[in-house]
Amino acid sequence: MADLDNKDQTEMDPADMEDVEEVEEEETGEDNSKARQLTRQMMQNPQILAALQERLDGLVGSPSGYMESLPKVVKRRVNALKNLQVKCAHIEAKFYEEVHELERKYAALYQPLFDKRSEIVRAAYEPTDEECEWKQDEEEELTVSKQEEMKEKAKVEEEKKDEEKEDPKGIPEFWLTVFKNVDLLSEMLQEHDEPILKHLQDIKVKFSDAGQPMSFALEFHFEPNDFFTNTVLTKSYKMRSEPDESDPFSFDGPEIMGCTGCTIDWTKGKNVTLKTIKKKQKHKGRGTVRTVTKTVPNDSFFNFFSPPEGTPPLTCGTILKEDEDSEAVLAADFEIGHFIRERIVPRAVLYFTGEAIEDDDDDYDEEGEEADDEEGDEEADEENDPDYEPKIKLSEENNESLSSGFMRICLSEVSSVPAPKDANPPEECKQQ
Repeated sequence: MADLDNKDQTEMDPADMEDVEEVEEEETGEDNSKARQLTRQMMQNPQILAALQERLDGLVGSPSGYMESLPKVVKRRVNALKNLQVKCAHIEAKFYEEVHELERKYAALYQPLFDKRSEIVRAAYEPTDEECEWKQDEEEELTVSKQEEMKEKAKVEEEKKDEEKEDPKGIPEFWLTVFKNVDLLSEMLQEHDEPILKHLQDIKVKFSDAGQPMSFALEFHFEPNDFFTNTVLTKSYKMRSEPDESDPFSFDGPEIMGCTGCTIDWTKGKNVTLKTIKKKQKHKGRGTVRTVTKTVPNDSFFNFFSPPEGTPPLTCGTILKEDEDSEAVLAADFEIGHFIRERIVPRAVLYFTGEAIEDDDDDYDEEGEEADDEEGDEEADEENDPDYEPKIKLSEENNESLSSGFMRICLSEVSSVPAPKDANPPEECKQQ
């Protein structure tokens, strides 16, 4: 009978088999669609979301079951290791505090150079011929004939420009160009922001004084303009470098505790962070229509100076029980502030020319190529190795079950080793 069944299966028309597969796929797709629809409905139910959040909060820090299975003597030793880890976290916190002091110290050494950069950009200082000489890399050097050709062409173009307009002063639109060249910042820029940022003359980083709580401020210096009366716009960030007593193992360096913007004194009608919209409203009874004018927030880079309030520390892995949009804005705000401080201000000219961006891209490409080469070499070695055994990729569920089984075997061996009866427990084994 089994042979007949096998024969029927082998002699089945391939077209019929395709039809069967298609029906199964359609049914599966319909089931998936229903499941997705049901999931969406559940996720829109506030009660279900609240219960789910409560359940997830309860799982944070919950034991996996492995520690409970350890022998008592091993648990005590693990407690000793955890106490050592807490001490490591406090030492690491001191390390970052000293790093901050070093940054503050060297910021004073960098500042004269940054001040001179600002003077050149805003035409307060004209660099000498010696200061303007720049030796190119060998790969970038051009042939003599090519150089002469370019010099002649540049001379003609310069003469034309001289006839049309006066020589530009300093380096026009320096910081605007920097912003437009950096994806993280260009995404914030709107068309109506650009005329204002043309007046940006300098960005400075100010660190907190010695002995003061860890913090830094970004200062955006503007020349007089028609948009606002401020000459400096500021953004301050408060930081903390100490482990949380309730969760010391989560410490991973300084965390930003909050940020403070400033009030922009906009000229009347020039506030780009607000826009006026007109809405038509129809009266239900009379049917008359009236136009209502309303002022609403507008997308702008200058919203950066009016951040949402962020009192709780926002660190990797922290879930804030606040509006998700505000949380996303805070996270992006902290990232932008840190990037301006660490990258933009120290290397502004390289972002102006695009060299810093090219270096970043090259780093990513090299890493990718290196990874590809390693994978290729690995595959070649595996194919040529007669003793090679292919690795099995496990799902998380299978991996956990195998790991727990392996742990049980190890534990049976560990528990079989008796501890000395007269051994006194060391003080560090008592978990604090």
